[in-house]
Amino acid sequence: MRVLQRALALTALLFGLVTIFAGMRVLFGASPGYSVFWPLLVYNTMMGVGYSLTGIMGWRDIEKGKYAAAIIFVFNLLVLGGIAYLYVAGSLVALESLLAMILRTVVWLALFLGFAWLVRRKTLSD
Repeated sequence: MRVLQRALALTALLFGLVTIFAGMRVLFGASPGYSVFWPLLVYNTMMGVGYSLTGIMGWRDIEKGKYAAAIIFVFNLLVLGGIAYLYVAGSLVALESLLAMILRTVVWLALFLGFAWLVRRKTLSD
């Protein structure tokens, strides 16, 4: 059980660090090769910090990791809904941005479910 907790926490931490790195590169002028929707870029870069903090929390406490992952999942789902609407409406949201947000949302759903499963197992064994 501890190994899975560490794996989930490391996934969250690394996902956060990669998100921060990628976001900062674009913020400082690197071109990703598609049209950038700046509010989404800023959101994702800031969320990278939250992702990393969730990894640290999840390493120390599975319940805190579960709740943080749930919050991140909900925020990402709401943002995904917003950018999906903008994409369908013909706004400046690139397909790559929409697909990346789908990936983020699915990853955080999986992390939440993993932490929730661990919390449930811990509760049943106590």
